[in-house]
Amino acid sequence: MAKTDQQKQQEQLWKFLNARFHDTCATHHLLADGDHVLIGLSGGKDSLLLTELLGAQARVYVPKIQVTAVHVRVEERNYQTDLSYLQDFCRACGVELVVRDTRIEGEEKKDACFLCSWYRRKALLNVAKELGCNKIALGHHRDDVLQTLLMNLVYEGRCESLPPMLQLDKMPIQFIRPLWSIDEQDIQTYASLCAYHKQVRTCPFEKTTARTKMAELLKELEGMNANVRSSLIHSLTVR
Repeated sequence: MAKTDQQKQQEQLWKFLNARFHDTCATHHLLADGDHVLIGLSGGKDSLLLTELLGAQARVYVPKIQVTAVHVRVEERNYQTDLSYLQDFCRACGVELVVRDTRIEGEEKKDACFLCSWYRRKALLNVAKELGCNKIALGHHRDDVLQTLLMNLVYEGRCESLPPMLQLDKMPIQFIRPLWSIDEQDIQTYASLCAYHKQVRTCPFEKTTARTKMAELLKELEGMNANVRSSLIHSLTVR
């Protein structure tokens, strides 16, 4: 049976995303033989693609890695995902799924996004230690990198952003970002072609953050310079 135009587009985009993934992993030495990688699977399009890419990588022999996904649920956040869908998705990718519940205690006065991120990250680290994982993969893409760079420049005067790899000082664990060089729009297109399920209930804070303002600023800068994304990424590598 002949493939449809949508199937052809999906295959072509998968090849492109997979090539970007492998290039990032090779350039920044993100994966090595014997790694046990824990995926932070939120249920959004970025972490779903990350699970699919790392699941495919775990089925090849060079480098030979083990992959486990963990989905963290924060009790105080009105944010839901379809757990049965995540289980089926991980099973199709050949990736084991661990679900961990956590709660925020006694720090309600702090920034909501900071608290949610902090407690999710803490839960990821706990699971990583329990399972003996030496790396934690996060689904940050190039738009996240650029928006973080702009936030640091505008609010703190620092030319820094999310690194492809971060070695923790007090633990033998590295955070890696295999989607570091992939644009969000390409992920969104692939997610639509694959009919990724959206979250049941999204975060109530996601449309009112400083990151949203930086996304708008980035679009304005692109109107001034079509190559601004490459220029900003280059600024992170020049020292």
